Amino acid sequence: MPASPRPSGPIRPTNSANAINRSVSDMALGIGTAAPMPEVRTGRCLCGDISYEVTGVPDDPHLCSCRHETRISGGPAVLWVGFRRDSLRWVGPGGEPTWYASWPTLRRGFCPRCGSQLVSVADGADMIMVTGFSLDDRSGTDPVGHSFREEAVPWMTVTLAPDPHAPQPAST
Repeated sequence: MPASPRPSGPIRPTNSANAINRSVSDMALGIGTAAPMPEVRTGRCLCGDISYEVTGVPDDPHLCSCRHETRISGGPAVLWVGFRRDSLRWVGPGGEPTWYASWPTLRRGFCPRCGSQLVSVADGADMIMVTGFSLDDRSGTDPVGHSFREEAVPWMTVTLAPDPHAPQPAST
């Protein structure tokens, strides 16, 4: 077993009052504080056979009204939310979804039991897109973009959220 690292500073008494004072002062100085744990979200298909956990901050939440999405979903658009591909784990009793190649370099994962579309991933991509409404917690996933908006049905009105990554106007 490797040796424990030696303390780099003075050893402090460990009674509860000193521990509280040490914790408060160390936090103020940034000493001994761990980085915040990445956020873990869960998601699932309609029947619950295929479920997943994904870690991290949602990236590029957007609607898509392309022909593939409208045909697959049966609706006017799909909400997609990106996460790092390596942050997604399949945790449900059904394991991984069934995969369908809807494009030569794009695969979609869906539940073979209930048919829910869950994910889309491009070959070689670092990101995986999950369907926004398969997430149990949709906070932070308001769409900031709308792909193929020109193909959207004319009766659908979409109000996009401000994009937090967009350049901000200079303050005067």
